Amino acid sequence: MRFVFVTLPHWLLGLLMLAGVTIAFANVVARYVFGVAIFWAEEILVFLTIWGVFIGVASITYRREHLNMDLFSAANTSPRVRLALNVALVGVFLACCGFMLVQSVQVVSLLRDSGSVSVSAGVPRWIPNAAIPVGFGLAMLALLVRLRAYLTERD
Repeated sequence: MRFVFVTLPHWLLGLLMLAGVTIAFANVVARYVFGVAIFWAEEILVFLTIWGVFIGVASITYRREHLNMDLFSAANTSPRVRLALNVALVGVFLACCGFMLVQSVQVVSLLRDSGSVSVSAGVPRWIPNAAIPVGFGLAMLALLVRLRAYLTERD
């Protein structure tokens, strides 16, 4: 599973970053050497960034490296209290991800059905927005795969 949730996302993130750097470099050369900007470059860079963030969410969740408020769990608590806090954390995490997944799928469906496209690049609006349900769905899956690690705080 580490390949699915760590190695593969990191390769995808690297490819997205490489594509972004290539587009940005080409835009700089086109603008300052040839005096013509690539009009769609900035918009595509934003879309690549959005996809990168939401692909990265799954990897961060799998590795348990996301932002974690540990005010209570860092204190000296009994193992039972710690387990109860971890169960609550997992429950809230799953509920939030599930809510975002359902809502974002609805938005992506509306965008797909409307046929709207981005202003500069003409990319269908549902494509960059599809990163949101993909990211939250993968985060939920990563959490469920690593459920024992989340509950016991052991890798």
